Amino acid sequence: MKTADEQLNLLVQGCETVVTREELKKKLEQSRPLRVKLGCDPTAPDLHLGHSVVLRKLRRFQDLGHKAVLIIGDYTALVGDPTGQNKTRPMLSEADIDRNAKTYFDQAGKILDAAPDKLEIHRNSEWLAGMSFADVIRLTSKMTVARMLERDTFEKRHKAGEPISVHEFLYPLMQGHDSVMIRSDVELGGTDQTFNNLVGRDLQRDAGQEPQVVMILPILEGLDGVEKMSKSKGNYIGIGETPRDMFGKTMSIGDDLMWKWYALLFFKTPVEIAELKKGHPMEAKKALAHAIVAQYHGAAAADHACEDFEKQFSKRDLKEVARVLPVPSGEIWIIELIEKAHKFGSRSEIRRLIQGGGVSIDGQKITDEKTRVPVRDGMLLKVGKLIVVKLAVA
Repeated sequence: MKTADEQLNLLVQGCETVVTREELKKKLEQSRPLRVKLGCDPTAPDLHLGHSVVLRKLRRFQDLGHKAVLIIGDYTALVGDPTGQNKTRPMLSEADIDRNAKTYFDQAGKILDAAPDKLEIHRNSEWLAGMSFADVIRLTSKMTVARMLERDTFEKRHKAGEPISVHEFLYPLMQGHDSVMIRSDVELGGTDQTFNNLVGRDLQRDAGQEPQVVMILPILEGLDGVEKMSKSKGNYIGIGETPRDMFGKTMSIGDDLMWKWYALLFFKTPVEIAELKKGHPMEAKKALAHAIVAQYHGAAAADHACEDFEKQFSKRDLKEVARVLPVPSGEIWIIELIEKAHKFGSRSEIRRLIQGGGVSIDGQKITDEKTRVPVRDGMLLKVGKLIVVKLAVA
């Protein structure tokens, strides 16, 4: 059994914010299993590696002897989390929510320990569906409009004259009420959930409970290394994807992003990452891709995916391993095209690659940095040894 200090050091690793570290240490010193909450709205049927960041942190709590409390937000999903939205989200049907929730269970189970003493699962309809209108009024009395408008999403929409429906104000209160009902000790979330999670602390205090510790994790950047991983942006790796696709997509990411993925997905410390950097980036990336595939499909499937990738790469059958890059129709400057394919530190770095013969389109080297490329579907752009993308006219 690890001491409270040892657990604390492991648990806060990789967190963006902990509110508060001192409170978490006191809870760990109580030598009891903590109740660690993660709320998930089944608004989409598929999970991707971005979702896995908080799920893997939840698994770390489980491995240290604590209980994961997974809240499937079938009632909050009826409202729709306004996080990151510049307009009101459409409400989902109950059939959609039920279907998505089942898929979520199946995929989250690839990461979490499902033993009864390690995992507790609830739908928040268990307590929200039975609330009377008087109960809802009492809940709304816990929050002022001024406080609600502190949330950056609402503030921006209000200033821009975008409509905000009253039911959206209920979302943080509903999520916070979940924490009261399950007596949460800790709540996990991404940076976009900070406001919601802090509301839970306020409602717990009001209910006479010890407030939960809020642990905020960074948002995982997608394949492009710029935007957060998102299915709508096409820069994601789905948990349910094939080993081959998982491996190939991972091999397409930039080196800088690779180190971030090591830290967020596998809790690698700065010292461990520095050691990995001593080797060749290609080998480090293969190891990362292998670890990701092994997590969801097993070591044998990861071995096969690695062999398949090396075979395809060595045969120059690059279209089989290339990720798709949406680009506008017409002509595009080669430097702008490469910037879309990969996050570089500067354009001078791109120019050096072009001048050194490290850039090709459909096997033809591009050596003039002024080149304008007439875009068409299926064109294959290769930059350096590892960046391979297939263009798709958007």
